[in-house]
Amino acid sequence: MMRSYIKFADRLSVSMGKAFSWCIVILMGGTCYEVFMAYALNAPTLWNFDFSLQMYGAIFMMAGAYTLCTEAHVRGDVIYRLFSQRTQAWIDVVLYFIFFFPGVIALAFYGYEYAALAWKIKVTLQGIGEVFRCIICIQTGSWPERGTERDAEETEKVLMRTSQQGNKEDVI
Repeated sequence: MMRSYIKFADRLSVSMGKAFSWCIVILMGGTCYEVFMAYALNAPTLWNFDFSLQMYGAIFMMAGAYTLCTEAHVRGDVIYRLFSQRTQAWIDVVLYFIFFFPGVIALAFYGYEYAALAWKIKVTLQGIGEVFRCIICIQTGSWPERGTERDAEETEKVLMRTSQQGNKEDVI
């Protein structure tokens, strides 16, 4: 059951992340329009500031679940990567319950009108999937495979995999 939930959450987060990535193109168009209006025609618009702010907010919120799903989030893994996968899972699950879920609960409690938005953007959905992923790793001793293609990957991982495969051409 946990694995099927993880697959569902991963697929949903990746598809929503990819869909919302097109907001960058829309945002770029709005920004170019505003720059042209302000500097070429000396007629800046008021609506474009609100448009840009809301578009940035949508991109930021939608990127949360996608970033968790593709392991592209920033973490201080100087020491973390030295631990076994089981220890990493214990650290992750504890930190999810100390920081992630209380944060989601605080947002839902203090901004109940925004709670519906949080469920729409699937951040909590992916967070539950990440906890399930930790539980499976604690049980088996290794991280379960992610059911998504790698759109974003840490440079270190790419270099390590490339060097382990013996392909030195792509290594920087």
